[in-house]
Formats: sequence, structure tokens, C-alpha cells
Amino acid sequence: MSDGILFKAATLSDGTVTDIRISGATISEVGSHLKGANETVIDATGLVALTGLVDLHTHLREPGFEQSETVLTGTRAAAAGGFTTVFAMANTLPVADTAGVVEQIQTLGERAGYATVRPIGAVTVGLEGERLSAIGAMANSSARVRVFSDDGKCVHDSLLMRRALEYVKTFDGVVAQHAQDPRLTENAQMNESALSSELGLTGWPAAAEESIISRDVLLAEHIGARLHVCHVSTAGSVEVIRWAKERGIQVTAEVTPHHLLLTQELARTYDARYKVNPPLRRDEDVQALRRAIADGIIDIIATDHAPHPLEAKECEWDAAAFGMVGLESAVPVVQTALVDTGICDWARVEQLMSLKPAEIGRLNGHPSSISAGQQAELAFVDPNSRSVFDINRLKGRSTNSPYLGMEFNGAVVHTVHQGYLTLRDGELVDEQIVAECSKLSQHEGLSS
Repeated sequence: MSDGILFKAATLSDGTVTDIRISGATISEVGSHLKGANETVIDATGLVALTGLVDLHTHLREPGFEQSETVLTGTRAAAAGGFTTVFAMANTLPVADTAGVVEQIQTLGERAGYATVRPIGAVTVGLEGERLSAIGAMANSSARVRVFSDDGKCVHDSLLMRRALEYVKTFDGVVAQHAQDPRLTENAQMNESALSSELGLTGWPAAAEESIISRDVLLAEHIGARLHVCHVSTAGSVEVIRWAKERGIQVTAEVTPHHLLLTQELARTYDARYKVNPPLRRDEDVQALRRAIADGIIDIIATDHAPHPLEAKECEWDAAAFGMVGLESAVPVVQTALVDTGICDWARVEQLMSLKPAEIGRLNGHPSSISAGQQAELAFVDPNSRSVFDINRLKGRSTNSPYLGMEFNGAVVHTVHQGYLTLRDGELVDEQIVAECSKLSQHEGLSS
């Protein structure tokens, strides 16, 4: 590890221009006109410095689906996108429904070193929705799991959902629900609308999402437990969550970058890169989601990064897999959809993509601000960059991005994780260097 890093003239999310000195794994000094010593000095003029981004909804695929992604390649994609922590969804093979599997995933993240990996435990055994998984064992394991989800599938059984909420309440955990009534969405291919009829594709009705959210907020109120709603996609869902929050129910909600920008009209291309679950909705829904960000009804932005091999996407729409990669593109999409449109500023983005997801996931040690004594987890964004998003921007194993060929404002330039650079000048730092820095950082943590 180097003797430290000094970022000169960075702009904090509140507009303050300052220098940031990093020593070891922590920020040692923040102030004007700091002098460089035996350290790496980086000119950050014009760059917005944010606390390291946290993705509460990532699919790393390992173990079991390494042809799509691995923990290493997925966290490289994360670093390229400014993320220093990712929460890994449980739909692996074997499913992350035991202490052994979640500990394996955490260990793979520690070895890779590009980002902290926090495993998400399955709510039910094998994601089958029939009986609860080893929730207590995962919560008490070295991985200290606090988020549980059957994402990709809905916990549709009401009694089972109630029991899960009761269980996680005992240790301040949270159930992250994939809100999708399975009976209402059988063979669904896109948003249910006049367009789905025109295209001959089975529709996914908004009510399939909204009805599950309605049930779950009532259960959460009854139990007094925390509920998190994954990838909210409809205007109706926003109103249900608004109502629940007004009643004081402990519900939080996320939206993906793609649901803030893209609409169902892209299905006209029959390009399966735009096939995702929940599906791209109407422009009215996109605008409602943006307003919900402004109103504070939606708490966080999460990528739902879902890599797939070429053969799962370069095929007929009906046969294609659901999902799209999103870690590397999250910041430029958010800037284009929210910051440049005046819906929110960078301080709000920092809340949406770093501070609040860390709070929901009970991420201990994550910095609450960029100040002396805080853990050195940082992302530096160039808001004045404008470029076409091309395949070279993708650093994971899969390339199923819906944004290829689109032009965006904003780019992540540097990422700092545990005090060391994982991304510098837009390029990933060498794997061996990152792995060695990670080992040193973990050793320092054990010694302190």
C-alpha cells in the first residue's frame, strides 16, 4: 500500500471545494491548501467527491453461474461505477440460504478486493417459497447477514412472509421483497398495455406489483418489522408506499436507473437487452418515479445489475432472460435523469446511492460524511464529462447493457475502497495490486 493519497481541490456534494488526505484506510485530513508529503497526489479539480456508493441490489452470480459473472468480475464492474460496497442477491447455485454459502461469497469478495461484498440471504429454502431458510444461522454467521430476499421470485405466501418479517425483526434485519404476484404474471414478457397487445407479447400488469406491496406494508405494520421494496416500477406502487410512510410503517423502497430513464417503447425493437423484470413501464410511470425521488418517497437507487451470457440475450424476445447490467452506467444515467433535469442535486444523489442504502443494509463502518476519521470509501465523478456509453465501459463478464450507443453526461473517474485506489483516471487498477492492498487493509483492521 502507498503512503497515502492526497486529492486536491475536490468538490464535496454540498459544493465545498477542499483537499482530502487519506492515510491507511481512513480519511486523515480535510481542508484547504494541504501540502503533499510522501503520498500520491491527484488533481481533483472539477470532480464531485461522494462517499463510496453502495448498491443494495446486485447479482454477482457466483457460485453456480460463473459464465455470467463472478464475484471478482462483478466487483470490478462495481469499482468502475464508483461502488465500494455491493449487496449480493441470493439466487446463486447453490442458493445463498445457509451460513456456509453466504460466508463463501463474503470470502470471495475479500479476496478480490475491489469492493466490500455483503451477502443477501434467501428468505426461503432454494427460493422455492415453501419454508423459511436458515435465517438465524446466516444472521449469526461471520457474514452477519441483515438483508434477506428471494429476489427473482416473490415471497407470495402471506403466512410465510409474515413469519419472515417476525424472524428478521428479532435482530433488526429486513426483508427485501420482489413484488410480483406470480399468478398475474405467468409467461409475462413486458408491461401490460395497448403496446403489449400490439406487439403480441404477454403483459405484466402494474397490479401484480402494487397488490403485493399493499399486502406487505400491512404485514409490516402488523408485525412492526422493516420491509424494503425492490425495484419499484409503477406510479401506483409509489402511492401505496406514500400511504404506508404517512402511517409510519417501516418501509423503504428502491428504484433502478433504468426505470428512471427507459420506457416500454423500447420493446418495439424486440431487442432483448430491454427485457427486464419488472418490465420497463410507461413514460407516466417514469415521471412518477422521478417525482417520488424528489418527494422522498423512494429512498434509494439500486442497480439490479443482472448479467447474462450472450446466448441468453441475443435470441428471440420470448426466449431471452430477464435482466440488464447496470453497475458501470448507474452514475451517468442518474446524472442525466435526475441531476441535469433539476430533480435533485449531488447531496441527494449521495443520500440515494451511498448513505441511505448503507443505513438500510446496516453496513457498519460506512462513512457518514467525507471528514477526518471516517473510513476512506470515496467516488469521484466528473459531471462535465460527456461521452457515448460503449462496450469498453463494461468491466464485468457480461455485456447485456441497454445503454450501448447512448450519450450521457457524467463519468466516474476515481474510486477509493478501504483507502486504496480501485479505479484511477477511469481505468481499473491491476488485480494483483488491488488484492495485495486488500490484504494489507484487512490486516490493519485486525490489528487496530
